[in-house]
Amino acid sequence: MIPSLLIFLITFILIVTERVNRTAASVIGAGIMVLLGLIPHETALEFIDLDVIFLLIGMMLVVGILQETGLFEWTAIWIAKKSRGNPYLIIPGVLAATAILSAFLDNVTTVVLVSPICILIAQILEIPAVPLLSFLALYSNIGGTATLIGDPPNILIASKAGLKFIDFIIVLTPIVLCIALLNLTLTWLAFRKIGRVSDHVKQRFVKASPELAITDPARLKLGLIVFGGILLGFTLGQWLHVEPGIVALTGGFVMLALCGENIRLALEKVEWEVILLLIGLFVLVGTLEHQGVFALLNDVFFKRFASSPMVLAQIILWGSALLSAFFGNIPVVIALIPLVNTVVNHMSSLPAPPISPMVMWWSLALGTCLGGNATLYGAAANVVTSQIAFRNGYRISYRKFLLYSLPVTLLSLLTGSLYLLLLEYIL
Repeated sequence: MIPSLLIFLITFILIVTERVNRTAASVIGAGIMVLLGLIPHETALEFIDLDVIFLLIGMMLVVGILQETGLFEWTAIWIAKKSRGNPYLIIPGVLAATAILSAFLDNVTTVVLVSPICILIAQILEIPAVPLLSFLALYSNIGGTATLIGDPPNILIASKAGLKFIDFIIVLTPIVLCIALLNLTLTWLAFRKIGRVSDHVKQRFVKASPELAITDPARLKLGLIVFGGILLGFTLGQWLHVEPGIVALTGGFVMLALCGENIRLALEKVEWEVILLLIGLFVLVGTLEHQGVFALLNDVFFKRFASSPMVLAQIILWGSALLSAFFGNIPVVIALIPLVNTVVNHMSSLPAPPISPMVMWWSLALGTCLGGNATLYGAAANVVTSQIAFRNGYRISYRKFLLYSLPVTLLSLLTGSLYLLLLEYIL
């Protein structure tokens, strides 16, 4: 256990400080884990979430094709024109749209689609792109918390707890709306000074014609038809038992075929650094789980507070959030689900449980989804956004991201904590 922790910490420090390339550090760290026998290579492969990998590759192919048609330029100019270049209308609007999209797609797909638009808006308005992209990632995670399909932890929790789509709408969507609205205040404060737009920039949009941005209308129509099919596949997939990654990957290659895109050029647009970075992180965190690190931490959390369910619900919220910030919310929720399930089963067996056992599941959902916002590596959407930014010439450093993420995460968790107290009396 100790060697795996040391390798993980050293790798994590290298990634955070960026002394070496983040992707290289991640892959080397994962390779050392396997080479030293800390995890069998077959087991390491099992920890790589292929659904996330396929989802990313598929949506990156889609974005790459649509980008060539001028769709994102059209969207950015249209938004800026309608708001007359007012960043205090544009930025909340884009972030609100991001949260809504994340609820009904998923947060990784959303940031892949919206990041190019945010970059163009920042360039058009001549405002810093890094704060806007950082808040994009944060709002995608907040919005994804609202529904069953919005964030991977919710999908995993629903599968084990037997929760339905409507359960998330009834229980989590109201509090997510409150959290998003409260965080708009922090967003306004962040952009109060850096988001000022000069008058000459605003005047551009009075005469701007978004239609001129479209370079290939025929390909755009075909691309949008396929994209609509992908969205339909995401919606129907939960009933047909087809993973989003398969839908996205298939849809991406269908779009390639119909639009006559050169496959070699299309594959060059895939963010392979992101893919390899995530593969390395999956193996690194999977090794910790394989070595029993999460089991040890879980024992500390649950055994000490099993007799006080109200306190335990708060421990699950804050504990899972803290773990998600450093280890990523997907592996953390996988590790915590068995123990939360044990607690829920124990409470359900009591003649008169002090609170509804389902509160524990909602606590885990809020903790892992919102806790992933705390650091640059807490959620896949954060990692993907930072890599897209880097490829476009913008650097979201670990420290810079913390400047925006910590206030948002703390406010979100405090609001969620109060909501859990309310749930204890409602459910």
